[in-house]
Amino acid sequence: MLAACYPSGVSTSSPSPTAQDNFDSHLGGRGHSGATRDDIRNIAIVAHVDHGKTTLVDAMLHQTGAFGSHSNVSERAMDSMDQEQERGITILAKNTAVNYGGLVINVVDTPGHADFSGEVERGLAMVDGVALLVDAAEGPLPQTRFVLRKALERGMPIVLVVNKVDRHDARPAEVVDEVLDLLIDLGADDSALDIPTIYAIGRDGKAGPAPDQLADDLTPLFDMLIKEVPAPSYDPEAPLQALVTNLDASPYLGRIALLRIVNGEISKGQQVAWMHEANEVSDDAGHVEITRAKVVELLVTQAMTRVPGESARAGDIIAISGIENITIGDTIGDLEDPRPLPRLTVDEPAIAMEFRINDSPLAGLSGKKVTARLIKERIDRELIGNVSIRLNDLGVPDRWEIQGRGEMQLAVLIESMRREGYELTVGKPRVLTMEDENGKLMEPVELAVVDVPEEFVGAVTQLMGTRKGRMVNMGTFGAGWSRIQFHVPARGLIGFRTTFLSATQGTGQLHSTFHAWEPWMGELRLRQSGSLVADRPGPATQHAIVKLEDRGTLFVEPTDDVYEGRIVGEHIRPEDLDVNIVREKHLTNHRSATGDELVRMNRARKMSLDEALEFIREDECVEVTPDAIRLRKSILHAGSRHSARAKDKNRNANA
Repeated sequence: MLAACYPSGVSTSSPSPTAQDNFDSHLGGRGHSGATRDDIRNIAIVAHVDHGKTTLVDAMLHQTGAFGSHSNVSERAMDSMDQEQERGITILAKNTAVNYGGLVINVVDTPGHADFSGEVERGLAMVDGVALLVDAAEGPLPQTRFVLRKALERGMPIVLVVNKVDRHDARPAEVVDEVLDLLIDLGADDSALDIPTIYAIGRDGKAGPAPDQLADDLTPLFDMLIKEVPAPSYDPEAPLQALVTNLDASPYLGRIALLRIVNGEISKGQQVAWMHEANEVSDDAGHVEITRAKVVELLVTQAMTRVPGESARAGDIIAISGIENITIGDTIGDLEDPRPLPRLTVDEPAIAMEFRINDSPLAGLSGKKVTARLIKERIDRELIGNVSIRLNDLGVPDRWEIQGRGEMQLAVLIESMRREGYELTVGKPRVLTMEDENGKLMEPVELAVVDVPEEFVGAVTQLMGTRKGRMVNMGTFGAGWSRIQFHVPARGLIGFRTTFLSATQGTGQLHSTFHAWEPWMGELRLRQSGSLVADRPGPATQHAIVKLEDRGTLFVEPTDDVYEGRIVGEHIRPEDLDVNIVREKHLTNHRSATGDELVRMNRARKMSLDEALEFIREDECVEVTPDAIRLRKSILHAGSRHSARAKDKNRNANA
């Protein structure tokens, strides 16, 4: 170790002006007066979900010869995670490199869903320009606003790519105007309003200067990106500086750190200064600790793979191994002249969810990782690689509060743990609140954009009204479609998606992003139905299920194991109902002429993890195991549950 902390006392939360200026000049594409790397370009492709980012990257890879002629490459090759393929979205930001006209173009494919916007912020820290992809029919949506704001804050040049111009309802000219209006709304200066625009069909790998002037390949897009995105700039007199923007792991190399080299050069086997947050709590909290480290392996990206390299220099995006505890935001620098870069900062979490061990009677039947220690270790690993997730210690060894950007982000984490063999219990998502300077309780309000057929406008407006949503704008969108914008409390959108899809018969689309903090709007009744709760353990029987079908929708089938407190169905009335779902048919000595008639049962409703998290109330939770997702009451015993409910009523009455 070189020193206990950096001599000049550089703070990770408030970087020195020199470090910040250096960071802005090189990572923000602000035109540093030093040298440039004219042989590479670093570009991030950003867009709203389903606007075609990953499909466009696929076409770029194919047309630049990244895949061999005999390679069997699936669609959306950049979406390598199982959940990315299943959900049809990008979850993790990934980079690839393509060769075009003697240049190396490093392309960062970022998520399009607002819940994973932390990945977008990390992706922007690696590049010098942005290709903003917008659907030619849908136009800019909430995530478009978010990524544009982040790019403008960094002063990055933006290239607008209007994708899917072959859609029958495409309106490219109007979409370009809407993007310009959005730029004005975000406070962009005159130079940003003169945004270069190109039109494309990502699926077919075509691009051109106008919707009716598309080339047979993406050559116009490549040429525009090379022209409009500046080459990486650096200070030839500065020592090595490289920022860690992402983490990966290898069974052979251990932890791998993805770096953007800002200044200097780095080589395999080199001794470097690893600058990270101090581990010890002291009066100098926030100082940077410097440790000697060795670059055991250096990897460069070629197409979809990382290959060993000997050296890299300013402007390159590389990966290194050999530093066991390196994390996102750390700086790799020169041993003789270590200069830390400001740490990455992301927006604060908006949603919290309680994780705890699985304490149901069916715990441990399918999962191998069920103890509090193993679950906590897995959460800690997630915190290292995901800067947009926070852990709030509740002071109890078997439960924790995890904070993130949205329900889907936390659902992806839970699903990953489930597939890895973990068992756990998770509570209902809740929004995080704050107090203003006058002590007034404030809550986050979302800008929700709804696209629905015109016949469902009334139903959607009524649904939003029950959740205290305010309509702020409404207009036509395509033939027979309406686009409505609401300001609605973030907690009003929890559990709303399933209800919304039912009200619009599966045709509506809902997207949202953070709008503002506003005073607390009072209690919301988010679910109008109660739960059917098992009052005893045992296997569910056909006889009992048939008798209960008039009471609501059942979630279990005959022979499914249930326990006291497990939610076995949705009640048709607002209150909960304890039911005996294990009751058997008693045999008698009397014969019946209709005794052998076929009994028809309704199909049990099987919920996905996302649907289960939307369904539950505050006093309910979801039991997650590798082979089952079960809904249950937080307090299993009926007597204890009723006592707790009575205490809450008395407490509220006294308040």
